[in-house]
Amino acid sequence: MNAWMLLAVAIIFEILGTSLLKASDGFARWGIGAASIACYWICFAFLAVAIKSIPVGVAYAIWSGVGIVAITIIGFVVFRQNLGSMQIGCIALIAIGAIGLNLTTQTEPSTQSPQTPSHSSGGGNGSAL
Repeated sequence: MNAWMLLAVAIIFEILGTSLLKASDGFARWGIGAASIACYWICFAFLAVAIKSIPVGVAYAIWSGVGIVAITIIGFVVFRQNLGSMQIGCIALIAIGAIGLNLTTQTEPSTQSPQTPSHSSGGGNGSAL
């Protein structure tokens, strides 16, 4: 799966986790709260892999920006939360920024940490006796 798809999956689970967090009523509904935590865990697992190829600042800006816009829409539609025109304008600017970053950012080749060379002294335990 390419880095942008990984980021998209992370965003989906962040949005789901945040929606469930609201629905848990401050963890009064612990089953829904536990599902929220599970969604965040999955979200961060995918985000961690995505930032191996997408610059972390860009990935985080897109992840949070898209999440903010989506949660705002969900808050309005599902939770009946209204926003003022200034708040909507500011959220629109966040959306424009997230789209702009997505359109102007190239992914880097996946970097893997180098293997630590094993140093053997021939004695098996590494002691210099």
